[in-house]
Amino acid sequence: MSEQAHRRELREQYRQTQPEAGVYRIVNSRNGKCLLGSTTNLAGIRNRMEFAKSSNLSGALDLRLRRDIREDGLEAFSLEVLEVLEIRPEMTPAQIREDLATLEALWREKLDPELLY
Repeated sequence: MSEQAHRRELREQYRQTQPEAGVYRIVNSRNGKCLLGSTTNLAGIRNRMEFAKSSNLSGALDLRLRRDIREDGLEAFSLEVLEVLEIRPEMTPAQIREDLATLEALWREKLDPELLY
């Protein structure tokens, strides 16, 4: 297989690969508070968290976390994936977002509202 054909094949595989979607929380280990969210791209959230920590830039994360980041530092925060959504081929982007919103609502019910940002 030529190099060009191999690259074409890899590009096509990338286009057909759905990013991992799910519900996550960013937890402050110092005070136990957490930011609950859902996304169609969990890898993007992981990358954002890693970037914030490696560059020491709190601006990469949600504004609601900024005060505690200033007080406790970025090292106090960690990312937890709570649930990954199983995406079926027939699901539309709107259905995926709707399912994510439902999963996030279910997780909100499980968590103590006093500990949510």
